[in-house]
Amino acid sequence: MSRKPYSRELLQAMYEGMWRVRKFEQKAADAFTKGLCAGNIHLCIGQEATVIGATKALEKRDFITSTHRGHGHCIGKGARTDRAMAELFGKATGYCGGKGGSMHIADVSLGILGANGIVGAGIPIATGSALASKTLGTDEVTLCFFGDGASNHGTFHESLNMAAAWDLPVVYLCENNQYAVSVNIHTVTNTDTIAVRAKAYDIPGKTVDGCDVLAVYEAVKEAVARARKGKGPSLIECMTYRHQGHYCGDPAAYRPDSYMAEALKRDGIKRFGGYLLQNGFTPEELQGIEDAMAAEIEAAFEFSQSSPYPDAAMAVTDVYTTDNERSVAR
Repeated sequence: MSRKPYSRELLQAMYEGMWRVRKFEQKAADAFTKGLCAGNIHLCIGQEATVIGATKALEKRDFITSTHRGHGHCIGKGARTDRAMAELFGKATGYCGGKGGSMHIADVSLGILGANGIVGAGIPIATGSALASKTLGTDEVTLCFFGDGASNHGTFHESLNMAAAWDLPVVYLCENNQYAVSVNIHTVTNTDTIAVRAKAYDIPGKTVDGCDVLAVYEAVKEAVARARKGKGPSLIECMTYRHQGHYCGDPAAYRPDSYMAEALKRDGIKRFGGYLLQNGFTPEELQGIEDAMAAEIEAAFEFSQSSPYPDAAMAVTDVYTTDNERSVAR
């Protein structure tokens, strides 16, 4: 763990954030397993240090794009857990009125440009967001989350090339949990890391311990500051683990037993809790934080269950945008 000085408020907020995400995901998994949640869900249990370290390095005015494994990203950027939970259950009180579901939570007012069910699709969206900021002369930075599997998609290379050529204010963050569904990343790439690919575009590339929330925070903070100064994009690779399979219910038989053994040993929440105990926090305080997050998520679940489903007429809204008002004016 890094030993740089941090405010107590920031450290507590990080610990709260990590537990908030984990409790949310655990509750979602429990509901899905009981057949209460339609569709499918992809959980980020085990990746909380990367999620919170990265989002805490942003300002409120900044943007993110997310992935099919995006609940944590959205919560880290400020999404309310009750509305996020309601979206998972297809309720009218959800962020997308219940029509987006698990993989498409979005709220532009919070800088959440959308989770995305298509692998790699958020990368060009983030690049476009950064281009808009540069064109408008504003100083927002866009943080783009994607997985190791997406790094082999054309959208990754095309976007990094464009962002590098135009010095766009974007940070590309690869959550490398080593598996794209069931494919180990090292069987389909010829480099030891994803970050080394930054050399092709002459931009900074860094690989960090994604289970160390402070290491992630520092790397993203530096990259965001660089982007905000107009110095262009960076590529950060966070080495992490997903405790579950690709989707909730996937037995992940394709992974060796050593994977989960190492994942549990390096668990970001446990490690950060140990760091906090060495830096002025008490066991009672840490337990209180965990209990408070559990209570918040239980309340979010109750909110989702008591919320109504959207009216059937809503199925045909938010589908197209038109220029009717201008046509009428003419």
